[in-house]
Amino acid sequence: MTDGDGSNPTGSKRVLVFGATGTIGRATTAALVAQGYEVTCFLRKPAETPASLSGALLRYGDVTDKASIRDNAFGDAPFDAVISCLASRTGAPADAWAIDHRATVNIIEAAHASGTPQMALLSAICVQKPRLAFQHAKLKAEEALIASGLTYSIVRPTAYFKSLAGQIARVQQGKPYLLFGDGELTACTPISDRDLGTYMAECLTAKERWNQILPIGGPGPELTPKAMGQHLFDLLGQTPKFKHVPVGMMRAIAGGLGAASHIVPPLAAKAEFARIGLYYATESMLAINQDTGEYDRDATPSTGRDTLFDYYAAVLRGDATVERGDHSVF
Repeated sequence: MTDGDGSNPTGSKRVLVFGATGTIGRATTAALVAQGYEVTCFLRKPAETPASLSGALLRYGDVTDKASIRDNAFGDAPFDAVISCLASRTGAPADAWAIDHRATVNIIEAAHASGTPQMALLSAICVQKPRLAFQHAKLKAEEALIASGLTYSIVRPTAYFKSLAGQIARVQQGKPYLLFGDGELTACTPISDRDLGTYMAECLTAKERWNQILPIGGPGPELTPKAMGQHLFDLLGQTPKFKHVPVGMMRAIAGGLGAASHIVPPLAAKAEFARIGLYYATESMLAINQDTGEYDRDATPSTGRDTLFDYYAAVLRGDATVERGDHSVF
């Protein structure tokens, strides 16, 4: 375990981080630097380098190229551990299999070949019930890591704050908050970038997390979309105004695009995007209770102290920004 102050008790160790330019990667890198690790980040190109990676050594190359990972990322100096926060940007099938699976497997194989003994992998809690390309790709990468012989920690976080903040701007503009169905079909325990980054970094020394698949959420009770919307209106001092989107309509759109993609192949990516939206509208981001087969707050471990509603308040004050992914639903 890390010391009570979050430091690295075993002395400085070298850690290689992939996916460091994403919000979770940046938070993980910051946590590692704060805990006293010697951190190297492998990035796509210099133009993408954020200032938040201060304190880390930066290397550049291509995660889809085995030789680039071997020569430019690992090089000839040994690392004590690897952390991958890689994720496909769109969730489209080609992107998912290229990044969530193939690039991740490239990293696993290079780590094994270089003698790196340990790896922490950022996955997603939604792989429990896989229906989408990126979920299947992540599962195959998880399987590769488990079979690699490396000491592994596979982290499956619940919903991110940024993915639940897309409607702040529309509500500020006086528009209704959109709900799928009655707004209580799903629930989650959101986790902040900072808390997740700290959790990822601590996997390197928390032995009880080694060789484990780790679902993890943030603090507090489970939240439904309706509860999130209600609190946002409360923060703005507005009377709640909701608009309900029928789930059946989303199913029809996803099904229609899927059928049309067989005739017009370029529609395949849009069909997958629609399926992603439908999935998040109907499935909770909680761990599944193995006894009941149901999503269960009590089966979902928590970490950290940041809450979604504190984040909403920070965004409204201008103290935080909303960085949304390419496949955001709103």
